[in-house]
Amino acid sequence: MHTPLTYIDLFSGAGGLSLGFEQAGFQQLLSVEMEPDYCQTYRANFPHHQLLQKDLTTLTEQDLINCLNGQSVDLVIGGPPCQGFSMAGKIGRTFTDDPRNHLFKEFVRIVKIVRPCFFVMENVARLYTHNSGKTRTEIIQAFQNIGYSVECKVLNAADFGVPQIRSRVIFLGRRDKGKISFPEPFPISHQTVGSAIGHFPKLAAGESNPHVANHEAMNHSAQMLEKMAFVKNGGNRNDIPEPLRPKTGDIRKYIRYDSSKPAVCITGDMRKVFHYEQNRALTVRELAALQSFPDNFVFCGNKIAQQQQVGNAVPPLLAKAIAESILKMSENE
Repeated sequence: MHTPLTYIDLFSGAGGLSLGFEQAGFQQLLSVEMEPDYCQTYRANFPHHQLLQKDLTTLTEQDLINCLNGQSVDLVIGGPPCQGFSMAGKIGRTFTDDPRNHLFKEFVRIVKIVRPCFFVMENVARLYTHNSGKTRTEIIQAFQNIGYSVECKVLNAADFGVPQIRSRVIFLGRRDKGKISFPEPFPISHQTVGSAIGHFPKLAAGESNPHVANHEAMNHSAQMLEKMAFVKNGGNRNDIPEPLRPKTGDIRKYIRYDSSKPAVCITGDMRKVFHYEQNRALTVRELAALQSFPDNFVFCGNKIAQQQQVGNAVPPLLAKAIAESILKMSENE
């Protein structure tokens, strides 16, 4: 039996990446997250993990030494928030100069300190082409400067068993300059919304189910429910009779999931997309299932905080596929 590979999870959020790597047999040494609600969720689901509730910019090398207690780190994983994309193309300013992107540099800083064999950095797909690819090149260069070979690729979560179309850019790096390989898409057809959430107890708007965690439906106005009643499975506002059809406001609101297809990309606010047959938006529990979280994974905080945690998470099944590709690379070292 091999000794499990160890990892640190930076910007761990609710723990989507951690869960996938744990499912693949990795051993967690440390996770770092600063948002209290995310930390509450992480602790509830990973009671045996070491979680540091701290702003990564204030994490010192001594802090890391104390937390790791002499254990070596095989892998650093994480998805640093990069809010400064829109600025990156401005004259005289590069991606890493933008103060809002200093968190990416923090990821590089920690990798430089702990010198793992591998790292995995996840981010939104538009980063791949952002600023004519210069942003991507700049990120790769930053890791090359500290001695890592790096490759990046856009992966769609739906190709790895997640019932959702969700494209993310994945940067994989390795210290020994060996071959880097990404997970291969599953040969099976995509999972659907119906297969992912059809087993949950039915709810009307405003109802909750005490036996299923986070399965609480939000209230909607009577006016909205009346209009949505006309929208069929997978349909949109065009199903609403002309006299009732919204002409102004957020007209994108009036859509339903298609039970026979993967979901649209889950975000921190999914109140605009309705269940394929029940007249309401999805519950946090259903949204989490579309992100491939197991039904016993509990989200803490208020409902808005829970939705944000789900929407910002890395789907665990995507994380697991990446973890398994790292395992293969480590066996071929």
